[in-house]
Amino acid sequence: MEPYDALSEPDGYAASRGAFERLVSTLADAPARDMAHDELKGLLEQQGRELLRQLMQDHLDLRARAEEAAARVSAGRPVVRGPEGQPRTWRETNHSRWLTCVFGSVRVTRIACRGRGVSNVHPADEALSLPAGRHSRGLARLAVLEAVRGSFDQAQAAIERRCGRVLGKRRLEELVVAAAVDIAAYYTAKIPTPCTREMPLVLQVDGKGVVMRPEALREATHRAAAKSAAAGRLAPGEKPNRKRMATVACVFDTTPAPRRPHDIVHPPGGRSDSRPVRQGPKAERKWCTASVIRSPQRVVSDAFNQAQAQARDPQHLRDWIVLVDGARHQLDLIQDEAARRGIRLHVLLDFVHVAEYCLTATHAFHPPGSREAETWAADKLTAILAGHADRAATR
Repeated sequence: MEPYDALSEPDGYAASRGAFERLVSTLADAPARDMAHDELKGLLEQQGRELLRQLMQDHLDLRARAEEAAARVSAGRPVVRGPEGQPRTWRETNHSRWLTCVFGSVRVTRIACRGRGVSNVHPADEALSLPAGRHSRGLARLAVLEAVRGSFDQAQAAIERRCGRVLGKRRLEELVVAAAVDIAAYYTAKIPTPCTREMPLVLQVDGKGVVMRPEALREATHRAAAKSAAAGRLAPGEKPNRKRMATVACVFDTTPAPRRPHDIVHPPGGRSDSRPVRQGPKAERKWCTASVIRSPQRVVSDAFNQAQAQARDPQHLRDWIVLVDGARHQLDLIQDEAARRGIRLHVLLDFVHVAEYCLTATHAFHPPGSREAETWAADKLTAILAGHADRAATR
């Protein structure tokens, strides 16, 4: 008896293969052969992104068909329950939703488990770890990475260059805000690894001016901004009376890394190859906080609380080092907080700021950028690092 002809299973990635063939045909056609390399790159970015989007769409469609096939053959399937514990006894196919990812928008089709008077449950959503909203977690992560580098307009432009038009500015702002809601809870629950008493505990406090919208300025700054606006146009890049000062604090552990002054400051005439440069210390188990709303006293107190909390150093057995940039107000707050808690501190001044002040003084004696100016600054900075700050200041 001759066997029946079996129908071949349809190719789930036929659309993706067609998109790939169209891309190859476009590249092999005459217009593409005459393109410059930047035009060719733009073509590949656009059609290559569409190919990746189609691959993801085909994969999701295959998973949807597999879920429906499994639901038809499973007789004693387990009862699906919702978050409140109520069973969902009915199953309904062809429930779809949109998902916007870094490749573009795709449609996710899945089975809905339903019950009377309760919301639907979609097991495929949990299997795919889909977000509650339309935009994927990968796109939200990209939005955060780009937003911290500049303004929201710059972040949106960077995402559009990479992914196409997949995200508006308002939604980008909402994704960044949503990603930051659990930062405080994360640091509260995160317990640092215990350290030995030979490992210094470092606190760093700094201030950062943040450009604000006019309605968010403090009253005194708002009045000063109004006077500046009435005075006339500003110079390019000038932003007077448009900022609020945010206080930034960081707590971390570090392993001592002894170095020579010439490991930090390039000596005049270049370094010798006889001794390799020693690497600086690395921050470990960092805890950071910043606020433009809370007072500097509150931020400094939070940093001390974190330094004393849990396994950091509750009994003050380690060396406490505080790194500041020379702001007198911040240093007073730090010393007052340490005195209130009975902590002995070692205060370090940020060497980057010291170098800036030294370079400013250099230009009073030598032309900027000259070899004499570099030699003069290197000599002073090396003396400061060697512990002769008084001599460097008086000579």
